[in-house]
Amino acid sequence: MSGRDHVLGGIRRALGVTGEEPSRKKIVADRLADHPRGVIPARGQLLPAARLALFQKRVELAAGTVVRVVRAEAVPAAVADYLEAAGLPRAIRHGADARLAALPWASVPDLAVAVGASAGDDLVGVSHAHAAVAETGTLVLLSGPDNPTTLNFLPDHHLVVVDATTVVGDLETVLAGLREARGAGAWPGGLPRNVHLVTGPSRTADIEQTLILGAHGPRRLHVLLVGEA
Repeated sequence: MSGRDHVLGGIRRALGVTGEEPSRKKIVADRLADHPRGVIPARGQLLPAARLALFQKRVELAAGTVVRVVRAEAVPAAVADYLEAAGLPRAIRHGADARLAALPWASVPDLAVAVGASAGDDLVGVSHAHAAVAETGTLVLLSGPDNPTTLNFLPDHHLVVVDATTVVGDLETVLAGLREARGAGAWPGGLPRNVHLVTGPSRTADIEQTLILGAHGPRRLHVLLVGEA
């Protein structure tokens, strides 16, 4: 008997059940099918323009930075502006995301663009967020070759492209959208292995309560917010 079986067996004996009772199985099935929501704070329930403004404010309060970009074609120039302002080499890495691949990177002179997962030697990683949460300034990043997990954590600078239309008020809306996309066959092999929720750059205050950025990941988080909601 495994440790898991031992623990679960003890719980069943204490409750006087076997785990096979139809009524108990129905309770679980109904709960999974219903997806009830808890209390949703009103802070993120805003009209589109105000929701985007709140998202930007929350990102900045979490020590991130945001630049508004009118259209996707202007993203490469905005990335180049960030590199120049930060004194960084003109080199980035992004995954196989079709939206990033379609951008006119060649319009930026001398910009070296690598594609694929990071091995830990890249200063700047560029990702495309699946969605974002205005209430907390959180980015929702799905793992996979389109946006490799290593780009979220290994480069010192993480630049994330966010479509304004994907900024929602609360995390519950994002999770509901993931379930709906799965049901519609968005991921034939099932949901992505990881759903990363990123709020601001990596940080810790474990040592003498002194805040240190970049402790477990990027020291800088820069959001390129594209378009209007």
